Amino acid sequence: MASKKREVQLQSVVNSQNLWDEMLLNKGLTVIDVYQAWCGPCKAVQALFRKLKNELNEDELLHFVVNGKIIAKIQGANAPLINRKVIALIDEEKKIAAGEMARPQYVEIPLVDSLDEEYGEVHYESNVEVYNMAVINPDAVLMRKNLEIKEKITKEGFIIEIQENMLLPEEVAREFYNHMIDEPDFEEFVYSMTNRLSCVLIISQGEDTEVIEEEALPQSDDEEEEEEEEVVEEPDPLEEPHVRFAPMLVKKKRDSLQEYMDRQHMSDYCHVEDDAVKVSKFIDILFPDFKTMKSTNVQRTLGLLYPEVCEEEKDNVLDIIQNEGFTILMQRQVVLSEEEARAVCHVHEDEDYFDNLIGYMCSNNSYILVLMREHSVERWKELIGPKTVEEAYASHPDSLCVRFASGNFPVNQFYGSSSKAAAETEIEHFFPPQSTLALIKPHVSHKERMEILKAIRDARFELTQMKEMHLTPEHASKVYFKITGKDFYKNVLDVLSSGMSVVMILTKWNAVGEWRRMMGPVDPEEAKLLSPNSLRARYGIDVLRNAVHGASNMSEAATAISNVFTESNFEN
Repeated sequence: MASKKREVQLQSVVNSQNLWDEMLLNKGLTVIDVYQAWCGPCKAVQALFRKLKNELNEDELLHFVVNGKIIAKIQGANAPLINRKVIALIDEEKKIAAGEMARPQYVEIPLVDSLDEEYGEVHYESNVEVYNMAVINPDAVLMRKNLEIKEKITKEGFIIEIQENMLLPEEVAREFYNHMIDEPDFEEFVYSMTNRLSCVLIISQGEDTEVIEEEALPQSDDEEEEEEEEVVEEPDPLEEPHVRFAPMLVKKKRDSLQEYMDRQHMSDYCHVEDDAVKVSKFIDILFPDFKTMKSTNVQRTLGLLYPEVCEEEKDNVLDIIQNEGFTILMQRQVVLSEEEARAVCHVHEDEDYFDNLIGYMCSNNSYILVLMREHSVERWKELIGPKTVEEAYASHPDSLCVRFASGNFPVNQFYGSSSKAAAETEIEHFFPPQSTLALIKPHVSHKERMEILKAIRDARFELTQMKEMHLTPEHASKVYFKITGKDFYKNVLDVLSSGMSVVMILTKWNAVGEWRRMMGPVDPEEAKLLSPNSLRARYGIDVLRNAVHGASNMSEAATAISNVFTESNFEN
């Protein structure tokens, strides 16, 4: 309770003329905080104000109010600059109170720059990237139209920074589609958008101009005759020389994303928001980590441990990797094919030992990881060191190459992707995406459904397809085709017929195994003992009403997906 009380006392709320007049009677410095409640940086600045209030302990001189003559203005959540400015102004107030200096005659600083006020808009700094947000509607997602739309967007030169299938939160759906609020079926539309799967894209502009070659101006007959003459007279220096226009290159601004979607006849499937303030707000709500990851250049890279390190030192290496700030997203043991081994070891292909090295790599387990952190590609390459032990001893004595050097081959026992693009290609090769069928059963409440969907998202599954279905015996047999002849199948049908189920396609590497691990044991009571964080332990009631279902293997998953998600079933 103490911290809450302190927070209340930090700022006074000024929302009337009387309170404003009363605030102006304060002695000392008053800091006016004008903010948006949804803005992450605004909240961060409030924490800075609270820290300053506590550390400076100048209750008589330092006041914070929410909503004066403005004597200083700082744009952006620049904590160090705010900190220095407030402390400098407080020191000034102390000197004024002690009679050591006269109060300066401040020139009032306008809250809005004159240029902005003149044109009625906020001008973003040129180094701040501005994004569009596009939402592909659920019908288009179900018809797989989203694949075509994304292909067209990237082909035009736009860059898709994020793409994710999701249920839109109601507040986002209402604000994003606010232009439709007067339509009679708006409430029904919002319900549809918040209960069916949309594809949300955050898009940057890429190269926003294109070069077009224009034809040269036609030559006159006289000019053509002059060209045919063998002798060309020198021009009189007093005469104005003839000017011949060469083909001219001009830059034409590319259409906006919305204009492009209109031109491609995609507007019925996809709506675009290009207001920078609104898009920034939506990003904060839907993708809260995106701006941090973008600003710190968080990347993925592929790392590989050669067989000897994999067998003898894997755990020690994994500890070092995590201590260096890497997150291990995926990991697996694998025996490389000859083609894969040659690609990993290509820097040694001119050495006498190359063929022996390839044979060694193809006969033993290597360990492959997907690593993530800021500047991951460069940092992993720096950590593992040069390609040979000799080079590493000379230039990188603290590298993994030196620390885990082997006597078998004089090479670095680690591999890393050469670039961000190479990393993505290699990750997809060694960790190919796989799809499985997943089901949320009828007894699960709407709130619990949302929690399960969040857990799916946090586990880095791609929610490829989703639909709500009433699983009649005909439909249930498409999902539970393996047990239709079992004695207990009738009881399964009774549970499924009690309401609407959510049927999904989940995609990631090792999706079948990962989803089964998330579900936990079939019996919720057993799940609570063996896997207390599993979905069945948290939301299951009994063996039949155990919250979720999933395919047992890849073959079953492929058959169930084919049975349920076909064009003839889209109306469900």
